Amino acid sequence: METNSNSASSKPSASSLRWRILSRAVLHRAKNPDESQLGMKLISRKAAKGFNLIPCQLLNHDHESRDAQFCYTLPTQGCPKLVLTQRLNNNANLTDFEICNRHNIDNTGTVCQWPSEDVLAYYCLSHADMFRSKRVIELGSGYGLAGLTIAATTEALEVVISDGNPQVVDYILHNINTNSGAFGETRVKPMKLHWNEKEVSNLSHTFDVIVASDCTFFKEFHKDLAQVTELLLKKPGPSEAIFFSPKRGNSLDKFLEEIKDNGLLFSITEIYDTEIWNRHQQFMNGDESWPGYEKDRCYPLLVRITR
Repeated sequence: METNSNSASSKPSASSLRWRILSRAVLHRAKNPDESQLGMKLISRKAAKGFNLIPCQLLNHDHESRDAQFCYTLPTQGCPKLVLTQRLNNNANLTDFEICNRHNIDNTGTVCQWPSEDVLAYYCLSHADMFRSKRVIELGSGYGLAGLTIAATTEALEVVISDGNPQVVDYILHNINTNSGAFGETRVKPMKLHWNEKEVSNLSHTFDVIVASDCTFFKEFHKDLAQVTELLLKKPGPSEAIFFSPKRGNSLDKFLEEIKDNGLLFSITEIYDTEIWNRHQQFMNGDESWPGYEKDRCYPLLVRITR
């Protein structure tokens, strides 16, 4: 998926990259005419690839629907279980692609739940103090596992769970309503947010913490993502963004150049959690539960961004 930055003619557009992701999903479906068998394969794929830090169990799957309901058991004593409705992996269709082109967004939020989201949720669960009494926003949240984890376990003041895809925002709203009893006094709401927005109603410079996972995939969106990060970080006063992202060639480095251009500071940490690092080493040493694992495109680095 990496492109040659020295050749403009060889650089794929965001829409062509979206098409590659979608076409793989559509072709995958075409090769599997037995829908019930396909559904189970797509469900099991979630557990087969990833760090599997938060145990996940299928609760319900209507074979007439592209959706399934999963229960996530947060691995800390006393924490509630979270129930998320999400799309079956690689179960996209042409309507999804049309929506992406109409809104100039990618479809990664509905293709599957990405491993970095699991890592982000686990990290937030392990560092609850940094969110207590804070205003938090998750960018590019997909189904909202990390944002919901923060809302249910950290006593944050407010958690906004955002995505630019209106289909994904519908899932977020549904998942917030399903888990509303777990949030205590924390205010939780969904938000459709495009990263190229120059003003975000009354939210500009108001968030203590921004979190995001695997949002640096498309280089075409780097500039907008860096600008919206600067726009949302609170000032005056301390604030920071917590991003988890693999390097993916020079993709992460290119994004961090945009961060610097927006007057922000950043640090990168490779070993930020013992359990996550141990699992990474197992995959590197031949653990076959994640076929094709490569550090460059699979292991998320911790990026902390401040003013």
